[in-house]
Amino acid sequence: MIRGIKFVGVPVRNQDEALRFWTEKVGCKISTDQEMGPGQRWIELAFPGTETGIALFTPEGHEDRVGTFQSISFWCDDVFATAKSLESRGVAFVQAPRKEDWGTSAIFADADGNQFVLSSR
Repeated sequence: MIRGIKFVGVPVRNQDEALRFWTEKVGCKISTDQEMGPGQRWIELAFPGTETGIALFTPEGHEDRVGTFQSISFWCDDVFATAKSLESRGVAFVQAPRKEDWGTSAIFADADGNQFVLSSR
């Protein structure tokens, strides 16, 4: 029986640059960083205090997904405060936090221009 999501893939151009962004600016911790064939590594990152992570990996043939909107929504307790903290560390927001009837959200971009939703739970 499926019990949850272990990680979601984030397509990236440069794994080293992506790793610096997600660890230094967002605050992820490295779970796995190992060689995976010529020119690629398998990098899994964890968000402190959660069971779900991300994998910085672009499968062959999926390079066109890099730099696009990703169907991934990260949740936090306070979108406004979290966005402010991330911005202070150099994370760019393409949509500032805003309150909606259904909750609060913002959209940020990573080093490759991938866009992600940050929302209230």
